[in-house]
Amino acid sequence: VQLQASGGGYVQVGGSLGLSCAASGGTFSRYAIGWFRQVPGKERQGISCISMNNREYMSYYAESVKDRFTISSDSAKNTVYLQMNKLRPEDTAVYYCAAVLGPDVGTSNWYSYGQAGLPNAYHYWGQGTLVTVSS
Repeated sequence: VQLQASGGGYVQVGGSLGLSCAASGGTFSRYAIGWFRQVPGKERQGISCISMNNREYMSYYAESVKDRFTISSDSAKNTVYLQMNKLRPEDTAVYYCAAVLGPDVGTSNWYSYGQAGLPNAYHYWGQGTLVTVSS
C-alpha cells in the first residue's frame, strides 16, 4: 500500500488543522492506519490509530492528544483523517501516516498490547507533512 499524507501547515496556538492520509494499492479496510509525529532529535511518537475489526472501528490516542485530536476513516475515499484542535506549540512536528496489515492487527489485543502506537509495528509509511504551531 502507498500512503500520501497532506494537510500540514502553520497555525496559531489554540487553532485547528486537519491532516489527510490517502491510501492506494491495498484493501484499505484491512489495514490499521496510524499517525505519528517526530521532531528533530527525538523519537517518532505514535499519536493515533484507527482500524476496522468485525465491522467496527477501533481507535487509539496518545495521552498527549486525547480530547484534542480525532481520527476518522472514509473507506469510500481510502482516506484517514486526523482533526487536530486546540493545538499547542508542542504539537509542532512532522506528521507521518503509516499502515500495517496482519492477522492480529487491529484486534483488541493488538491495542491492549500497545502496538497501535509503536513505529516498529508498522510496515508502510507515507512522507511527512509539517505542522507548525506558533505562539
